[in-house]
Amino acid sequence: MLTKVYGSAVFGVEATTIIVEVNIDKGIGYHLVGLPDNAIKESNYRIAAALQNNGYKIPGKKITINMAPADLRKEGSAYDLTLAIGILAASSQIKSENIEKYIIMGELSLDGSLQPITGALPIAIKAQQEGFVGFILPTANAKEAAIVGDLKVYGIDNIKQVLEFFDQGTPLEQTIIDTREEFYKNLDFPEFDFSDVKGQESIKRCMEIAAAGGHNIILIGPPGAGKTMLAKRLPSILPPMTLHEALETTKIHSVVGKIKNMGLMSQRPFRSPHHTISDVALVGGGSYPQPGEISLSHNGVLFLDELPEFKRGVLEVMRQPLEDREVTISRARFTVTYPSSFMLVASMNPSPGGYFNDPDAPVTSSPAEMQRYLSKISGPLLDRIDIHIEVTPVPFEKLSEERKGEGSVEIRKRVTAGRELQTVRFEGLENVHYNAQMNTKQIRTHCKLDDKSKALLKNAMERLNLSARAYDRILKVARTIADLAGEQKLNGDHISEAIQYRSLDREGWLG
Repeated sequence: MLTKVYGSAVFGVEATTIIVEVNIDKGIGYHLVGLPDNAIKESNYRIAAALQNNGYKIPGKKITINMAPADLRKEGSAYDLTLAIGILAASSQIKSENIEKYIIMGELSLDGSLQPITGALPIAIKAQQEGFVGFILPTANAKEAAIVGDLKVYGIDNIKQVLEFFDQGTPLEQTIIDTREEFYKNLDFPEFDFSDVKGQESIKRCMEIAAAGGHNIILIGPPGAGKTMLAKRLPSILPPMTLHEALETTKIHSVVGKIKNMGLMSQRPFRSPHHTISDVALVGGGSYPQPGEISLSHNGVLFLDELPEFKRGVLEVMRQPLEDREVTISRARFTVTYPSSFMLVASMNPSPGGYFNDPDAPVTSSPAEMQRYLSKISGPLLDRIDIHIEVTPVPFEKLSEERKGEGSVEIRKRVTAGRELQTVRFEGLENVHYNAQMNTKQIRTHCKLDDKSKALLKNAMERLNLSARAYDRILKVARTIADLAGEQKLNGDHISEAIQYRSLDREGWLG
């Protein structure tokens, strides 16, 4: 007898429905075809033990299982439940009338209990698009799959529940989540707050501009000046994620199995990889491509602490994703694209010893050492960072002050107001939501300068020897400064403040 059961495979952040065809015939043997990997080939041992321990058995006949489309590679242990249900239905041990209405996925333990799977959210989205009635999967993944409307999601703990559901009609408990309520309920405030930061008013201003326009920023200063402290607090002033952004972000984290029991992500991600990271771990890839750190920080913040310590090759692979806001990984047989629209926050010491031109410093570096250290970061990468700012140590008077600084809530209100202006401005555009995403054509439209501002910028360009890309960056930052002030037109004040935030372009910075 031939039976069809439906599972799903995830490629990139999209799912593809897999038809598992099980045919039982005269003879003896177990043949699994359709490009399964080793984890799927081993599944017959898990399935045999799980069925045996729940009062069922694999029939002693010739079993042929095809996973279609047969030219698409399938991987992972999430097909255990799909294969087990197919074998039982094909051998008439359970009824099979309704099986084709459901996507069934789950990894089996030897006692028949279910282990969580990865990519439940993309699978649920695809199932709903293709008109399946429901999705049966492990309880640990039910919350993230239930985000999708118009699809019945059943979280189960043991294979016995599924068998009784199909065979005897015993109802399964549906997981229901009010996505909007869940999303807004979780908008609680993060643990890091800007009110903890003493002094550093100019740096806070920079952070506010970066957050309002989605600009990349690099912080340069000696050890203990507060670079990491400031970076960790940046997500607390970013505007709350929209429902669409939350869904996109959750999808990526679902693919790597980081969502278990969480449902929809409502906090913007903050990723801080160590400087020993490889280029594949940063941008994604591998023989079975997985999202890297830049995709896991999509719609959030990627913080690279001690930027010159990262391998040069690792930093160079970020250049294109920073520009295109997505990363494409190509293999001989297929290509996957992951979104990577993140805010880059980098920090670095001004010299190998950490102290810059400080006669009292415990370690000083020669100009040649400093030049070598700074040259680890290429010009093209620095060009893609809109704001460069020096962070100076906080004097004792400021540190010992009782008065608390301005909190993240107040700053976030201003940032959100600035973002709302940008949302209206870019309403008709699909891939542009804030100033940092503008292309050259949009910069010409929205960043018009009067003669005085033009002369000011021309003078700065010539004196600082800035590239064409740096010119665009200055205009984008100036546009954000104007938005924060609620002004439509750019003026000299906005331009001169934006020029200040290009520290590393200034000649003589190495003094």
